[in-house]
Amino acid sequence: MNNKTDDANEKIELALNGDKQALELLLGSVQDMVYNLSLRMLGNPHDAEDATQEILIKTMTGLSSFRKESAFSTWVYRIATNYLLNYKNSFFAKQPPLSFEFYGADIEAGFLRNNPGMMNGVDEEILTHELKMSCTNVMLQCFDPESRLIYVLGIMFKVDSKVCGEILGITPEAYRQRLSRIRQKMAGFLKQYCGLASPEKCNCQKRIGYAITNHRLNPANLEYHQLEKVDEDVALDYLAAMEEMDMESAIFAKLPSYRSPQNTKDFLQNILFSENMATIMGQA
Repeated sequence: MNNKTDDANEKIELALNGDKQALELLLGSVQDMVYNLSLRMLGNPHDAEDATQEILIKTMTGLSSFRKESAFSTWVYRIATNYLLNYKNSFFAKQPPLSFEFYGADIEAGFLRNNPGMMNGVDEEILTHELKMSCTNVMLQCFDPESRLIYVLGIMFKVDSKVCGEILGITPEAYRQRLSRIRQKMAGFLKQYCGLASPEKCNCQKRIGYAITNHRLNPANLEYHQLEKVDEDVALDYLAAMEEMDMESAIFAKLPSYRSPQNTKDFLQNILFSENMATIMGQA
């Protein structure tokens, strides 16, 4: 076992024996990972925040079932992926299924002149970045949930294929084959429609007016701009290396990771130091 595994296992034992500080540190070590996975799977920050809280509760109440046969983070991934694959309360889950064909047609039709009056005094560069973050997450919703999960784990989280196989219950080779097909599909879409891959194609800056008009971008509520980014070195603590990627995959791999919102931290604090804490841990 490595030092991280030993440290996690020690905190688990302390937490199961009633040490709230150890439990807080243990959950804190995975909450950003859970939030970012939820964000990419569900497509918007609000749904990701709700899902993160539920997943952390499931992690807390299931802690006694952790058998230390894999890394703690892998075990949390399993809890999170099982929950997210079946999550029905997100905005996109309640809409008709989104497809690459529909989204491509929307991109081609969706340009209006940017009107400074509709930008609410927000700098165009900030709005462009906000739309880019939103659009990339919407693109992911064009995959079915399991394909989206495979893409997110492999491309954005750079999780090793052996670990991904464990999480999904398939062999590493089967995982790599499925990831390759899914990656090709996304790359084809980006090359055809997205200016991040083909400069002559769609440009987020040119779509600001259209996005505001269609209520896809709200200058008064920039959800991604409000999130705190994770430092690169911190993010790499839970990202393993993977094979070289094509340029289109790199677009997604380079998207920022975020700190889980303060609401999630406050939620954990309230749970950990509530009168119901003993009851919650008793469910484990």
